[in-house]
Amino acid sequence: MNIEVVKSKIHRVAVTEADLNYVGSITIDENLMDASNIIENEKVQIVNINNGERFETYAITGDRDSGIICLNGPASRKVAVGDIIIIISYASMEMEEAKQFKPTFVFPENNKLV
Repeated sequence: MNIEVVKSKIHRVAVTEADLNYVGSITIDENLMDASNIIENEKVQIVNINNGERFETYAITGDRDSGIICLNGPASRKVAVGDIIIIISYASMEMEEAKQFKPTFVFPENNKLV
């Protein structure tokens, strides 16, 4: 039996942009993606601390060292610039593997690694 477990989390970053007219996704600073083990096109869950919204989209790579966190397309309606969000990805694995698995959590300051 497979179960879903947290694979990666970027905890408490500020939304820097919201672009309704972009095709979709969330643009994330490449440094944050590398540090959190999230890859381009990976499905992620967004949890908005300011308004309680929870939704899924996919990650795209933003410019390194930019601090960008941009919600694109329809997802941009679920946030406001300045909102604090958590970005989470999950993995499916066998129960025994999941018991040993250690997720990657990143706690940036001002959208940058410290």
